[in-house]
Amino acid sequence: MRWEGGRRGGNIEDRRGMGPVGLAGGGIGALVLAAIGYFVFGIDPSTTQQITSQLGGVGAEQQGKAGTPEDQAGLFVDVIGANIDDVWRSRLEGYRPPTVVLYEQGTQTGCGMGQSAMGPFYCPADQKVYLDLGFWQEMETQLGASGADFARAYVIAHEYGHHIQTLTGTSDQVRQAQQRAGGQAEANRYSVALELQADCYAGVWAANASTASNGQVSLTAGDLEEGLKTASAIGDDTLQRRSGGRVSPESFTHGSSADRVAWLRRGYESGDPRVCDTFSGL
Repeated sequence: MRWEGGRRGGNIEDRRGMGPVGLAGGGIGALVLAAIGYFVFGIDPSTTQQITSQLGGVGAEQQGKAGTPEDQAGLFVDVIGANIDDVWRSRLEGYRPPTVVLYEQGTQTGCGMGQSAMGPFYCPADQKVYLDLGFWQEMETQLGASGADFARAYVIAHEYGHHIQTLTGTSDQVRQAQQRAGGQAEANRYSVALELQADCYAGVWAANASTASNGQVSLTAGDLEEGLKTASAIGDDTLQRRSGGRVSPESFTHGSSADRVAWLRRGYESGDPRVCDTFSGL
């Protein structure tokens, strides 16, 4: 993937080195969202709003250094984020970029306490994407995903996809549908549709990356395959097998490996967000 020298967005809040902070009211035990993978293991964005509402809010957020980080990993996130923003500005009227927060171990968010064990996640309450960059290594060494730049960019673009869902009102509609659902299995189907749509949106971004930011970001030969490898590695069925449990489709919250691969590919092959209707038939 070609990205070095690309335009920086500057919409980064760098909290690395600050360490985790305590929480106002209730303590960490009450407000930790989950010590499981947000992106990988299945907490959809609406969950954070529900938890925040139930607990009556959280304390003030940490404030890190805003701007453009100079280290290689931080630069990568900044350049890729700027490119994703450029793509969505051209495809969604009224698009507003999210802030991307880089942190280590744990950090306060508008949705409660975020922890690195949760993986990358998006908080709709403050419209920020949270990334502990140590996840890249874990994704490769423990989950069998690709360590290629595009695989990492796909993860970022997936979280931006949840931001698109917040801006368009899809996340709110899903939360309302889940409240009306006739059981957990039905509610989970809406979570799967939400996550697969975010995968599709990531594919839409990838298809259009080279047309934005003056062509400074582009995919190269083999990049799509690395992204598809990662999508396959983090399917619910694959993760359930990896953990030694039985495959339980009714408990899926992100979708099977085959579905994640299919929707990422579909978004990429069309380049049009209108093909990302994962809710038909629900």
